[in-house]
This record gives sequence, C-alpha cells and structure tokens, in this order.
Amino acid sequence: MNPQLLDILCCPVSKMPLRLLRSDELTAINAARSHDDQDHVALTAGLITRDRRMAYRIEDDIPVLLADEAIAIADIAGFPEN
Repeated sequence: MNPQLLDILCCPVSKMPLRLLRSDELTAINAARSHDDQDHVALTAGLITRDRRMAYRIEDDIPVLLADEAIAIADIAGFPEN
C-alpha cells in the first residue's frame, strides 16, 4: 500500500489513524472468522486502528473502510498483544 495513502487514512467511526495489520494479527482474524463462517474468504491484508479496536480489510489493494464491515478486535479471542 502506498505510504502516502496510509498517512491520510483513518477509521470512519473513531477517526483514529490506521496501520497495516501484521501477519500474526491477520492469522488471528482469519482463524476467528473461519470459526464463525465456513464460507468466509481469508484476509490477505488489512488495516487496524492505532488503538487496536477495529480492523478493516483490504481487497485488491483498496481499503474497505465501511463502518458496518469493520471487524471488532475485542470479539477475537487470543488476538496478539502489541
């Protein structure tokens, strides 16, 4: 993702800055989503708020910053610590 774009993106709900998800965070989200929905498509990239409360998927290099499609991190058991 373009670093300049990442610098201006923010959460549509909290207006908190975003950063790219780490691989361990993606793994935790995908594991939780596959447990809840067998037909889900695994995330290959995503963004997370700096306060680590919400995550958003990236599809075809385009961030999907829709509030109703955000992933609540508090709902994911075993989400990695900082």
